[in-house]
Amino acid sequence: MQSQKHTLIHKNISMQINKNIAISDSGFLFNPATGESYSLNITGTELLNLIKEGKTIEEITSIFLDKYDTDKVTIEKDYQDFTEVIMQYNLSEKEGE
Repeated sequence: MQSQKHTLIHKNISMQINKNIAISDSGFLFNPATGESYSLNITGTELLNLIKEGKTIEEITSIFLDKYDTDKVTIEKDYQDFTEVIMQYNLSEKEGE
């Protein structure tokens, strides 16, 4: 049985985030496929939830600009850094893998 996944565009490469990853309101992330768990801060939790919802970088940037005292360049860099960590911890995979 193939698990459902969400698409994330990262550096123009289509990425997948497993839908079965559990995220609590307090930022506890659990990957049932590996048994690994992680702790996210408030913005990390919000960002991962938005990515799982299929929000684009443009939509995420708009949401964060409205909600936080920051600028577009900072949000885009933080998004880039965050998605690289997602890939590093194997919470996503390239489409077709």
